[in-house]
Amino acid sequence: MFRAAELGQTTSKRIFKSRSPELRQRLLEAQIHLSRNCDFGVMIDFAGVDGAGKGSTVNMLHAWMDTRLMTTNAYGRPTEADRMLPKYWRFWRDLPRRGRIAFNLRARYSTPFLDRVYGRTTDLEYIAELKRIQAFERALADDGMLILKFWMHLSRDAQKQRLETLESDPETAWRVNKRDWEHWELYERFVQVAERTITETNTNYAPWHIIEGVDENHRILTVSEILLEALNKRFDATGHLPSPEVLVDKDAFEVKDTIVDKPEGHVTVFDTLDMTASLKKANYQRKLSKQQRRIHLLQREALNQGRSSVLVFEGPDAAGKGGAIRRLIPTLDARNYRVLQYGKPTDEENARHYLWRFWRRLQHGGHLTVFDRSWYGRVLVERIEGFATENEWRRAFAEINDFEDQLVESGTILVKFWLHITPDEQLKRFEGRKQKPFKRWKMTGEDWRNRAKWYEYEEAGHDVVKYTSTHISPWELVPANNKNFARIEVLQTFGDYLEKALKESE
Repeated sequence: MFRAAELGQTTSKRIFKSRSPELRQRLLEAQIHLSRNCDFGVMIDFAGVDGAGKGSTVNMLHAWMDTRLMTTNAYGRPTEADRMLPKYWRFWRDLPRRGRIAFNLRARYSTPFLDRVYGRTTDLEYIAELKRIQAFERALADDGMLILKFWMHLSRDAQKQRLETLESDPETAWRVNKRDWEHWELYERFVQVAERTITETNTNYAPWHIIEGVDENHRILTVSEILLEALNKRFDATGHLPSPEVLVDKDAFEVKDTIVDKPEGHVTVFDTLDMTASLKKANYQRKLSKQQRRIHLLQREALNQGRSSVLVFEGPDAAGKGGAIRRLIPTLDARNYRVLQYGKPTDEENARHYLWRFWRRLQHGGHLTVFDRSWYGRVLVERIEGFATENEWRRAFAEINDFEDQLVESGTILVKFWLHITPDEQLKRFEGRKQKPFKRWKMTGEDWRNRAKWYEYEEAGHDVVKYTSTHISPWELVPANNKNFARIEVLQTFGDYLEKALKESE
């Protein structure tokens, strides 16, 4: 079965660079179309041999697409609390909502697969587990879910070479452990069980795609093309395919700039920032590599110590929050972080305290959660747009402080970034988005409406800093007119927090 994935297929850097921009653009168009116009979710599973590139492929897809419209779920063996509930509750809990994509690593196949490899279950018991998986996938598919499954494969010799290469590099040696070599010793047994797994569960509604994992460029292009083809096939079945126009909110290009003049006596904490701070490109690339490597090593230690981190990003539209987050992601293991973005509360969320939807997304020890917009919406957009009463948003300052105190007291490393730009710089970036197809999707009419209230939002931001920048959880204010400067400032600051917290716990 796997001989077709042991051909040594490679894609040169030249070909990758020529093909990837258009492919990335089309994937983004498909993702935005999915989120705005479709009533089905997408669940993508990655399985396969150790070292075949499952995590790095997910990382690349995160870099190519909009992280706010996707989640990554990674599962270990069930905890004691998990065992008190039905086996599949974890998978039902993490299903993507309609219009969203979920990547799953070490998911529903992992535990039964390893149990069979190690002989902890019989063949009949394993087949019964596969039948349960099929029933689960069938129920989701019948409800409209698009399901794709990728088996990332390496030959026995290629896997050994990959493990040795990772082990020989101080920056990647941590990714190889005793278990990986144990699995390599059992390679033939793994392949036998894998063949049975794929044979029994390769269905038209949840197909397996076997991907050769030797060459990263080939692997990423192949996975991306399969994903794009599957999305377009589903879109075609609904009667329309996405196009570049799907990335355009017509209101974004019809609204005229209506920002009001700065009010008399308007002074905020943001006036103290040096908005001319900048960093040249040559220095930026050098510092970026240095800080990414530093965070990689520190985050690895945080995982070992079971120390979770929560990063909060706030600031005006187009301040560069997403860009800073994308420079952070390459330093991380896709199985150990989530990037979350919050918009209007759902009916379920509105039926509870506004902090409920944030409490429920916190992760276990060692993991990183990134909030691109957060609970501060209560005292920002909900305050300005009248979605919260004055009594509600005023009392929220104390509620937020208490929430954050509990995070820090539990050992969570909390870092709050406010990326700030000037009105002129925002206008420049808005206009720039109009001209670049790759960025046009970011522009909406809502951005212009928010801009018209610039100074109201700036005053609300001033109150956020005044009332919630405490000694336990201070705000880090970052002048972001220069993107290079802001991105390095974010990475360096997060690294400083990690380093300090880990030293204190030694």
